Amino acid sequence: MTQPPLVFDRQRLAINLARRDGNADFVTRLVVDDLADRLAPITRRFGTALVMGPDPRLLPSTIHSAEGPVALTPMSTLLDIKGYPRVDPEHLVLPRTDHDLIVSLLDLQTVNDVPGFLERLQRHLAPDGLMIAAAIGGRTLTELRDAFLAADVEILGGVAPRVAPMIDVRDAGSLLQRAGFALPVTDLETHTVRYASPLALFDELRALGVTNPLTERDGRMLTPRHLMRAAEIYAQRYGDPDGRVRATLEILWLSGWAPDPIQQKPLRPGSAKKSLRDVLGDKSS
Repeated sequence: MTQPPLVFDRQRLAINLARRDGNADFVTRLVVDDLADRLAPITRRFGTALVMGPDPRLLPSTIHSAEGPVALTPMSTLLDIKGYPRVDPEHLVLPRTDHDLIVSLLDLQTVNDVPGFLERLQRHLAPDGLMIAAAIGGRTLTELRDAFLAADVEILGGVAPRVAPMIDVRDAGSLLQRAGFALPVTDLETHTVRYASPLALFDELRALGVTNPLTERDGRMLTPRHLMRAAEIYAQRYGDPDGRVRATLEILWLSGWAPDPIQQKPLRPGSAKKSLRDVLGDKSS
């Protein structure tokens, strides 16, 4: 089989994340809160459930569905943290294959083999088990990409790879179907975050441990001149009248169910007993 390209340097990502020392960040808090809102209306009891993510210390151990509390087993997909099981999303093997619920939070944008990861998640679900995943969406930090692109062209005479590729919502549904999920659903949550200055945004990205995780990153050091020029362009193009700057954060949510004969199936084309004209009336006159 053809191996997927190694887009992400996962060892570098682990080193970056380890520097945070388990400190929570607003992105993870936002995703965990949104997960709670999404699971709350589901009328299902989840007896065997787990949640995985790069830093397991930031993951919830309990969440609620409409049927009551759900006990989650947090698992790490990147950091080696004492007391937490570690799994490799590139070659995922879990202790059991009959989970009622598997949640993946912020893994997909650091995995090289996304289709394979989703397929392995599906194989570890019980029939009619649910998978929910959150990832950073494709329009996240478009302002930052634009500013560095302009600075690179101006100073380097070309473009340097700095921002990781992200999953587009138009591709997410087909990825779920390809992985064998039934009833796939994808949607986006878009947030505009404001910072005192571009440098404040740069500092937060360093604190989050997500600075340039690409395998093919540019080996040249980012000079202060280059950084300041990118910050100037950012402020010029995306500054607000009060002096603050905008940054787009897009969270992509994916969900799907392991196939099961009891699931509701779409009607066969042509099987409807009433036509649309019967319902709406004849509008030709």
